[in-house]
Amino acid sequence: MSDIHIRCAGLSDIERVLEFWREAAEGTSVSDDHDGVARLVGTDPEALLLAERDGLIAGSVIAGFDGWRCHLYRLAVHPAHRRQGIGTALLAAAEERFARLGGRRMDAMVLQDNVRAHAAWQATGYRPQEEWRRWVKPLAG
Repeated sequence: MSDIHIRCAGLSDIERVLEFWREAAEGTSVSDDHDGVARLVGTDPEALLLAERDGLIAGSVIAGFDGWRCHLYRLAVHPAHRRQGIGTALLAAAEERFARLGGRRMDAMVLQDNVRAHAAWQATGYRPQEEWRRWVKPLAG
């Protein structure tokens, strides 16, 4: 894993990140566009973490902290780089960030049907919290 470099994404990374997510991430989000990622990076420049190998994005995670809770989104590892510890390294970097910010508990958005992801999250110490259900309401139609 010494050939993996984890860093915060910048505005110049947006198109590469979007392309990476189309290839490596499950599902899509209403925020998966240039403006959505630019808003994320502009609001919290340390939230979007990228794992790079040989200058290419091998993995990503969004580690958002709202001052109350630590939220994880968009953990994705490129199919050619899976099962090599990249996801674990990204989660460790996110957890370090949250600890520096005073976070106390992390939660992750994980698609119910993404069984492969369930195993990865469980292997790193996360578990589903069955008593909660996510409720959503789009702001734009």
